[in-house]
Amino acid sequence: MKTSLLIAMMALTAAGLSAEEYKIDGSHSKAQFSVKHLMVSNVRGEFGKMSGTVVFDEKNPGTTKIDATLDATTINTGVAQRDEHLRGADFFDTAKFPTLTFKSKSARKTADGLAVTGDLTMHGVTKEVVLNVEGPSAEVKDPWGNQRRGATATAKIKRSDFGLNWNKAVEAGGVMVGDDIAITIDVEATRAGAKK
Repeated sequence: MKTSLLIAMMALTAAGLSAEEYKIDGSHSKAQFSVKHLMVSNVRGEFGKMSGTVVFDEKNPGTTKIDATLDATTINTGVAQRDEHLRGADFFDTAKFPTLTFKSKSARKTADGLAVTGDLTMHGVTKEVVLNVEGPSAEVKDPWGNQRRGATATAKIKRSDFGLNWNKAVEAGGVMVGDDIAITIDVEATRAGAKK
């Protein structure tokens, strides 16, 4: 009994040693979203600043951990007036809630990569969300000696789940802003402790 427990502990320790921490490279990462406008077209936007860490073990991808933060004040849809409205009290209310965060709780391997379940906090509300991750890629060395990986994650959420309820009815039926939000996150990350 003691021997089997010792072996199990050694196996867990060995798995932990092979895990690597990566820092999200905000200049090469992007979080984008898409939402229906007037029920006929899509409005797309992005958040300009992302930071955080990813812990990944190639031999045990189920132990993957993600801790990411988006700066809500950097929202950009390409229309300044609309962006100001989105930063205001009707939507993200960035004066009170300047960031969005995702903290993973579990991960499992899939045919395309990983399904990572975690808590998304937005507009002061926390809900469980599943990120479908394509990748991560194999490590590559950049010209400065840094080891990098990349991945793309997608998810679908309802903005009403996070208290983002502002809308206007359309005369012909329907509403001005859809409830369903499609999210695409492209991440490039550098192994912690690598060269700068």
